[in-house]
Amino acid sequence: MPCLTSILKSLRPVLLLPPALVLLVGCGVSGNVITPISGSSAISFAGRAMGGQQPVSGAVIQLYASGLGGNGSVAAPLLTRTVVTDADGHFTIAGDFSCPGDSAPLYITASGGNPGLPGNVSNSAIALVAAIGSCSNLTASTYININEVTTAAAAWALAPFAQSTTYVGASNSNLTGLNNAFLTAGNLAEISTGLSPGLHLPSNATVNSGKVYALANILATCVNSDGGSPCTTLFSDSKLSYTATPVDTFQAALAIVTHPGNNVDALFSLIPSTPPFTRGLSAAPPDWTLAIKYTGGGLHAPSSLGVDGTGNIWVANYFSSVSVFSPTGTSLFPSGITGGGLNHSYGIALDSGDNAWVVNQDTSVNQNKGSVSVFNSFGQSVAGANGFIAGGLNFPTAIAVDSNATTWVVNDGDSTVTLLSSSGMPLSGASGYGNSHLVFPVAIALDAAHNGWVANQSGNSVSRISPDGTQITDFACCNGPSGIAIDQNVYAWVTNYYGDNVSRISNAGTVTSYSAASINHPQGIAVDSAGAVWVANLFGAPLTQLAGSNFATPGSSLSPTAGWGSDTDIVEPYSIAIDASGNLWVTGFGDDSLSQFVGLAAPVKTPRLGPPQVP
Repeated sequence: MPCLTSILKSLRPVLLLPPALVLLVGCGVSGNVITPISGSSAISFAGRAMGGQQPVSGAVIQLYASGLGGNGSVAAPLLTRTVVTDADGHFTIAGDFSCPGDSAPLYITASGGNPGLPGNVSNSAIALVAAIGSCSNLTASTYININEVTTAAAAWALAPFAQSTTYVGASNSNLTGLNNAFLTAGNLAEISTGLSPGLHLPSNATVNSGKVYALANILATCVNSDGGSPCTTLFSDSKLSYTATPVDTFQAALAIVTHPGNNVDALFSLIPSTPPFTRGLSAAPPDWTLAIKYTGGGLHAPSSLGVDGTGNIWVANYFSSVSVFSPTGTSLFPSGITGGGLNHSYGIALDSGDNAWVVNQDTSVNQNKGSVSVFNSFGQSVAGANGFIAGGLNFPTAIAVDSNATTWVVNDGDSTVTLLSSSGMPLSGASGYGNSHLVFPVAIALDAAHNGWVANQSGNSVSRISPDGTQITDFACCNGPSGIAIDQNVYAWVTNYYGDNVSRISNAGTVTSYSAASINHPQGIAVDSAGAVWVANLFGAPLTQLAGSNFATPGSSLSPTAGWGSDTDIVEPYSIAIDASGNLWVTGFGDDSLSQFVGLAAPVKTPRLGPPQVP
């Protein structure tokens, strides 16, 4: 990577040099206990079930409250009477349910029915879904178009939480992640119109609606049939050899988006020459991952990012600001947060109180050797006008907050590490921790024993440092290590920028390196709660997915040859964060962007403190 000064000229992320799963969601067995809210049974609303451009008559409508017994737990049906669509696909729900008192988000389904075919046809393979979200979204003026577009949107957004129309849920401790996933579904498709994108998509966001419509057109081949060979082919093409065969269109949609590289061309070929939705893709995509791209909000050479406890995304910008986006991509500070000592910021981490800690490489204080800024959720500095400067901070480049409320800061300037208390007081002495083998460190990750694992870029090594700094163990491992993550089994995963590969280091120091065709100058790295490893490639496809240490073949590529998201236009993917909804967030250093890969990973508890945890 070029030296630091070239950043200022080219706005490209740098490898800092010396100054001068496919996941299969689990199934829970418990669901909601419905506690009616007084007066909620008076809610009435209407809608229509459509198969492409054809009404679906005789479809059974059901309204569900998502389960709270774990990912994929059984949902609670709410309707007190049977509701069936009429000859034009219309239905009315007139005070036939009570809202659950636990705030579990709602969704609605249309199952079976006749998609406008002559005779007495009932296609049992039809399963259409629309994600409603909070029960408060339902009013007398609500009108819901349930079709393949809303079904595709629900499948992408709810993939980490869904197995079928009756099994959609999360753990009670991750209600925030589940609710945010429903909000993302609303960004992908508008349930009042059955079109993509949603009406509340922020103006700074771009959705690949062509891919949403393409999946909708694929599902429509089965929906607009009698349930025979078109559905059999769809179900066969959407399954893997080791997975169960889908039995309806929602299960098929889930199978496609959770195995986005499977039979892509075969599935795309199911779309008829005259598709029901004309705004789809003209050619098969490289995969079925779906990204929403956000700009604005003060993004200016965005580097590291983190997710707070409510799902807000915090981004450190090299050019002296912090951007904050809501879980649905709305910029919470239109021009970003400035001041508080921010200047040339590369690293950011969130603490348990949702305070953002940001490292600044050089400042007007501390002899221009940098500082640590801290901002609360309102964007206010809680570390003074200049940030924290004690503890030997010297050109700090990376930061991590531990579960014990301490904060680790990597100093590239003098090859040390500073440990700070929650109030910014140095715990590592006046000069920080270090030894002869910390050679221009640039990244840090923390294990469950509160050790700091440091990537030494120029030393081609990783150092493990005990919390008191008395034990430093060095592992020769790498080729330009630039990113590091710790998994649940105490393995360190390291991106090798110059080696175009990833190294895995055991707690005992055993080193194994893995390559994949899609790994190209890897920079950022993250591990999800299922143990899958995700790599951001600075000059290649945005994402490479590797099997983690708990998989049968650790280090094997779980993404296709081209990686995931090769049809996105992210310029210089830099850093990765995973939220409690299973979304992967990636910064685009070269085009001042933030991209959300919807529902692609296993949800992670946020803010992430130490190794990833199940939320």
